[in-house]
Amino acid sequence: MKKLVIYIPLILMLLTVSGCEKGFDEININPTAATALNPLFTFNNAMINTTFPGSTMVFEHPIVQQIFSPNSGVLAGGNFNVDNRGPTGPNTGIWQRYYRDVIRYLVDVIAKTKDDPNRTNLYHMARIWKAYAFMVLTDTYGDIPYKEAGLGFLGANVTPKYDTQQSIYDDIIKELTEATAALDAAKPTEAGDIVYGGNIPKWKKFGYSVLLRAGMRLTKVNPTLAQATAVKAVAGGVITTNADNGLIRNNANYQNPVGTMLNSTEAANLYLTRYFVNYLTTNEDPRLASIAVRYVGAKSGAEQTAAKANRDPAVQIGMPMGFDNGTIPAQALADKLASFYDYSQLDRTRLGKLDAPTFMVTAAQTNLLLAEAAQRGWITGSAADFYAAGITAHMQQLGDADANSAVPAAAITTYLQKHPYTAANGLELINTQYWVASLLNGPEAFANFRRSGFPKLTPNPYPGKEIKGSFINRITYPDSELSVNKINQAEALSRQGPDNQDSRVWWDKQ
Repeated sequence: MKKLVIYIPLILMLLTVSGCEKGFDEININPTAATALNPLFTFNNAMINTTFPGSTMVFEHPIVQQIFSPNSGVLAGGNFNVDNRGPTGPNTGIWQRYYRDVIRYLVDVIAKTKDDPNRTNLYHMARIWKAYAFMVLTDTYGDIPYKEAGLGFLGANVTPKYDTQQSIYDDIIKELTEATAALDAAKPTEAGDIVYGGNIPKWKKFGYSVLLRAGMRLTKVNPTLAQATAVKAVAGGVITTNADNGLIRNNANYQNPVGTMLNSTEAANLYLTRYFVNYLTTNEDPRLASIAVRYVGAKSGAEQTAAKANRDPAVQIGMPMGFDNGTIPAQALADKLASFYDYSQLDRTRLGKLDAPTFMVTAAQTNLLLAEAAQRGWITGSAADFYAAGITAHMQQLGDADANSAVPAAAITTYLQKHPYTAANGLELINTQYWVASLLNGPEAFANFRRSGFPKLTPNPYPGKEIKGSFINRITYPDSELSVNKINQAEALSRQGPDNQDSRVWWDKQ
């Protein structure tokens, strides 16, 4: 009888547990939670994160002498011709942002759409954007993880091999050629894409424009391939008007990283260089009024107020390079300024605002590349006409970025009349204009300066430089790679050269 008393509660308990398990899965699943992520959302996230990090203000812009800081610490880099490593050093900016927040998302999108007949356009769009992102990465660092990159989640590969830049460019050209040609407006499009809203003709122009850029990058190392690639891109159709520009329109939720930097802790620490301001001033370039502001009489960052802001080109004074925080005050006094806070800056209320768009591939840049291709005799068309179209497009682009930076049409006409194209020094004219047109696209300005050798900059005279040459040639790898991917990095360095700023990337070694 005692056994019966013991067994009955046990049986009742088991029955109760069994009853509780019925419908357990249904009860504990959120009926409103997403069970699968639309790959378009992942693609949009990748494109948003392709905006250039604030670290480009530390290296790329000072190297090409457009914007720099006299301060050291976190801002030390191209301003002093020194490296700046560390777990979060500015040399990690492009690397971390692109591999973590761009490449891995694009690899996922491509994997999810490759065999989906309803997402073929998204598949090819992701291939195009991936090629563009990898161009920025390899142009910045040289040999990098490429074929095995982004496979940490899909293939558990957290130590990807480094590919040679030559093989990367070969594959980028292949990917851009195939993917752009395969885009098809007759198939399902992606109206939710944040760049072109699924407009396939515009995506094709973007793809072929990136292909043109890739081809022209090889003018020194492989002119035959450069020409063939440029011809192929032009035949496909490239961006020639601002309506087709490849850009990210930032907003309050997705702020421009450079604008964020310029409007926060570094607001009073970054200045337009004297070379850049003098170039625009000497040539009576109307873009200076669109770009610059000077807080006349400011003796501190706190005094850089709206009341002191002056955007008149006639009063702009760029900060000379070669000085640091200890020596620039005396130079400012010699320039008859109240302090170094009195020098001209990029206007952070216009082109440098928090929601300023990030321009990646533009009509201005593409027209100027067309001008060079025509000047070299690679394509038909007038180099002079492409040159004028490139300058015009950039001046008009400034108004697209901010209405208060618009250049009047009459001013554009006057500038072109005073500064006509001349074939005798065509390459210098074209690529110097490319330098101006790439303001705030630090990676592209840096890459084209190394490729073309223009503008003809005087080396930064700062006495404490670490480099042996006249200019920084590449950004060094993040220290994190030395600790987590040492063997593969060492193999890359054995063929590329030491991990310093004097080593040249493959297409820059000729």
